[in-house]
Amino acid sequence: MKISRRGVLAVMAAGGLLPLHAADMPEPLKVLGKRKGLNVGNAIGGRWFRDPAYKALMARECNMLVAENEGKWQALEPRPGVYQFGPADEMYAWARSQGMLVRGHNLIWQDAKWLPKWVNEYDFGAQPAVAAEALLRKHIVTVCEHFGDGIHSYDVVNEAVDPKTGELRANVFTQRLGAVEQIDLAFRVAREKAPKAQLVYNDYMRADLGSAKHRAGVLKLLHDLKSRGTPVDALGLQSHIGSWDEMGMGRHQEAWRRFLDEVTGMGLDLLVTEFDVNDRKLPADVAVRDAGVATLAKEYLDVTFSYRQCKDFLMWGMADNASWLQGWDEAPRTDGLKMRPTPFDDQLRAKPLRDAIAAAIQGMPARG
Repeated sequence: MKISRRGVLAVMAAGGLLPLHAADMPEPLKVLGKRKGLNVGNAIGGRWFRDPAYKALMARECNMLVAENEGKWQALEPRPGVYQFGPADEMYAWARSQGMLVRGHNLIWQDAKWLPKWVNEYDFGAQPAVAAEALLRKHIVTVCEHFGDGIHSYDVVNEAVDPKTGELRANVFTQRLGAVEQIDLAFRVAREKAPKAQLVYNDYMRADLGSAKHRAGVLKLLHDLKSRGTPVDALGLQSHIGSWDEMGMGRHQEAWRRFLDEVTGMGLDLLVTEFDVNDRKLPADVAVRDAGVATLAKEYLDVTFSYRQCKDFLMWGMADNASWLQGWDEAPRTDGLKMRPTPFDDQLRAKPLRDAIAAAIQGMPARG
């Protein structure tokens, strides 16, 4: 997909996506979302939680918070039995003081490299299945009981499907309990201890051809869980979109709709959980790049928001300098320029992406 400056700016103008002047303060995204029944949120990490201007921007635009890392097992229990709930507690308390909902991310990050080192080295003894279930249950029970009813929605299991093969990833728990069995157990324990929370399976499958095995693997997992009666309520669509195998929805829109149709056909809700736009293949020119990012976002969100089952939209960083993509060396810009993947720039000025998000919210059908 080749994006020219003239073509993109024309599309942006036609769609009402050109940025407003700073003096023309637009309605906050959370206000636009509330009108349509959509929660709008952001992931914030410890560094940016200490930045008053960034927090103020988030408070203005969002009514939902997710901790970028502070709610993960590595952060909560870095050593066996040594819990560090303080950073997450502080974030969640601030969110509630601002009238925000809180998402829990995540109870289990399936890939072994993201489990705490001590978990991967754990001695499961002579009855490994019993010990594995006890350890997994202890973690979920401890976390859910600590946060109580303060969590609106949990990513119970994160990224269980290998995108290259579509098969379930292995870790110390799957090796002793079975892959689907371990995931089923995690959801059942979460339901026991967080009965009011929405329970979510979260993953980063995309619409393009290179993600076909990933999508198929996610669908198989969801069907297997539903057949077991696993209490899974929704699928989290991470939505790290942009320059991957193909740019834009284009001819992949039909495949994405088929995927979402099958998910919602199981009775599951949808969430956009980690939205940003990778701009590594877009031109260096800032105006062209920002317009291209906004166009890609609008195309994706128009399709995804057309499903009334999608009731939550969370950004994974609101300002360019707060984005994880700046330090992600697996897919950098080859020209060495910093990415511009978020709705606001380093000075917290709104960019065309912010207007694209607003336009997509305004254009979507109202949720029931």
